[in-house]
Amino acid sequence: MNHATPHVGAPVGTFTQLLSSTRRGARLARLLAVTALRSWGAPEDLTERAELVVAELAANAVLHGLVPGRCFRLTLAFDPPAGHLRVEVTDARGELYPQILTGAAGSDEPRPGGRGLMLVAALADHWDCVPHPPGGKTVRAVLTAPVAP
Repeated sequence: MNHATPHVGAPVGTFTQLLSSTRRGARLARLLAVTALRSWGAPEDLTERAELVVAELAANAVLHGLVPGRCFRLTLAFDPPAGHLRVEVTDARGELYPQILTGAAGSDEPRPGGRGLMLVAALADHWDCVPHPPGGKTVRAVLTAPVAP
C-alpha cells in the first residue's frame, strides 16, 4: 500500500496511548491531548479545537465503541510546519460506524444525541471513519492551524 511520505526533516510530534473504555479514560484522553499539544508548541486555537474533538471522539468510543475488557486508543500526529494535526480514536466496535443524526423525516429538529459529531464536523477540516482490523474502527479528524508567515 502506498502512503504519502512526509517531507524529509519536517519535525512531527506523535502521541499514542491506550486508555480504559470508561468516562475517566475519555477525560484522560482530553487532558493528555492538551498536554501533548502544548508541549509541542501548537497554536492555542488548534489546541482548543483539538481538545473538543478529542473529548467528543473519546466519549463516543466509551459510549458506543465499548467492548467489555477492551481499551480505546488515542493517537495524535502534529506537523508544525504545515500546521496539521491528525486525531485518531480507535475502538473495538467495528460493526457500529458513527453518523451524524438528523431529525425524523420531514422534521428540522435534530434527534436527541448525535450532536457531538456535528461539533467535530464544524471544528475539523475533515473527519472520517475507517476499519481497524481485526474488528475495530478508527475515527479520524484532521485540523489545520493557519501557518504564520
